[in-house]
Amino acid sequence: MTLKKQRSLLNRANEACDMLKKHISQENVIRIISHNDADGISAAAVVANAIKEEGGQFHTSIVSRLKTEFVKELAKESYKLFVFLDMGSACLKHINRLKADVIIADHHQVADTEAGENVVHVNPHLFGIDGSTEISGAGSSYLSIRDLGENGKKHLAYFALIGAFGDMQGQKGFLSVNKLILDDGIESKVLEIRDDLKIVSKNQEPLYKSLTYTLDPGLPGLTGDLEGSKSFLEKIGLSPGIKFSDLEGEDGDTLKNELIKINPAIFGNAYIIPKEIPQLRDLEEYAYLLDSCGKNKKFGLALGICLGEREKAMDVAIDSQRKYRDRLIKGMEWIKREGSISHDYFQYLYSEDNDLKRIMGTVASVGISIDLLPQDKPILTLARLHKDIKISGRTTREMVEKGVNLGKALEDASSSFGGQGGGHDIAAGALIPYNQKDNFLNLFNDIIEHQLGK
Repeated sequence: MTLKKQRSLLNRANEACDMLKKHISQENVIRIISHNDADGISAAAVVANAIKEEGGQFHTSIVSRLKTEFVKELAKESYKLFVFLDMGSACLKHINRLKADVIIADHHQVADTEAGENVVHVNPHLFGIDGSTEISGAGSSYLSIRDLGENGKKHLAYFALIGAFGDMQGQKGFLSVNKLILDDGIESKVLEIRDDLKIVSKNQEPLYKSLTYTLDPGLPGLTGDLEGSKSFLEKIGLSPGIKFSDLEGEDGDTLKNELIKINPAIFGNAYIIPKEIPQLRDLEEYAYLLDSCGKNKKFGLALGICLGEREKAMDVAIDSQRKYRDRLIKGMEWIKREGSISHDYFQYLYSEDNDLKRIMGTVASVGISIDLLPQDKPILTLARLHKDIKISGRTTREMVEKGVNLGKALEDASSSFGGQGGGHDIAAGALIPYNQKDNFLNLFNDIIEHQLGK
């Protein structure tokens, strides 16, 4: 059954590929709209690189969410093909009205709307495949260009897996369609798998910062805690200031053994692009870099790096990443100090701090993973944006198995107050009017109670 589902998804993706081929051959400029996180940027990168290799042209916009007003503005543009990546499945009603060909390559839960005749809708959920664990938005995008050109595009498979890491799908190995994509990358000799410690910035940062900045898998007592990381290293006889890449044999083994005691998941498969520069060689590192660029609104910089820009672009991106990580540490200190506000069936964080607003979803995810926040209740983060509130929801796989579906809960709760929302069962987002905050929270609590069968 699984193979049959995969074949159905691949057949739909081939329809998208054929549509792309047609417009490239007609020398039409292809309009790309993608999400602003690591998955969305990777999705834009894989499609843009494929079009570029075929001699085509494209115009790209990276956006935080697909507002109805934005789609209406797109309708005024004269492009003959619009490509929505890592978004669009929840906005079919409006996208169907575009007077052009459309490709949607997404992995979020879909709206109860059929795609129009001009729309090729590539989404795993349409074929009974879980978009939160088995394929990312970049994965759907990759499948849509996989057979483009004379020899195909399997050498671009690694972008799909960067997107998967960006959406926390690769930490325990790749499943289902992600595994198919991984096999493509290995077959094309652009990817290798090696056993290694999964700590970040091994070549750039002092070891204590590498441990502090390692978010997934989280290291309780070290992640987000500079002093905790320093003390840990001193306790096991290592200099906090040394870089991981400079450790010699026995010291490296000591570190590995002690970190495995904290979290066994810290050692395992690392997915490597051997021919890349050191900062981008590890797929998970690549995903972190793109995510930090996205959080700092440096979308052009991130996409430029994916299209081959290096040198100055990398310097700016790494500086941006350091600033982002400093904000994450600030966020971790904040939740240690304040904790979450608890309702009967969920918890939430609220802030109007400009630095915290950009990273609250990540802070909440990490806070749950290293036991700074309770794991037995879904968590929402609420960030005020003038007259609106931006909401990010996170929960655990265990809560999903008990019935929680954050994407559906946020869609239903936000639409009741003139907002919009959706996403995955385990992670989702919404936007609501600020003046409906308390009503929204009460309704969301009731929806989660119902999902849990209470």
